[in-house]
Amino acid sequence: MQVQVAALCDSASDYSGKLCLLGAFDTLFARQFPVVHPHCALALRFCFFAEDEGEHKLSIRFLNADGHPVTKAIEPRINIQLSGDAGFITRNMVMNLQGLSFPKPGEYAVQIACDQRSLAEIPLRVMEVDQNQQG
Repeated sequence: MQVQVAALCDSASDYSGKLCLLGAFDTLFARQFPVVHPHCALALRFCFFAEDEGEHKLSIRFLNADGHPVTKAIEPRINIQLSGDAGFITRNMVMNLQGLSFPKPGEYAVQIACDQRSLAEIPLRVMEVDQNQQG
């Protein structure tokens, strides 16, 4: 199993098996804390091979710099079946996230795991900007 794409973005969709992303980012800016980011998407593209057939439990967790969760884990299950003599299949997953809350500025991460094995980690920086700053 491989993670081909893992990104936080403004929006994403699966268009006939094609993963479409808009506005990938790694930094959020806020004037005060705690801050709530109203909407974003987590876009994932996986590649599965014959040895990956069967049911798997994914785990997506938002962590602070100390490794503690800042939200409840998202734990979808996926069932992988290859057809015929296909050597691999790909699957896209888009999760629309509403109201992500960050208690303070700092480094965060989105951790993606499958069956309790870490697959990828997306870094996210949340920065405070000056209240009086223009733009």
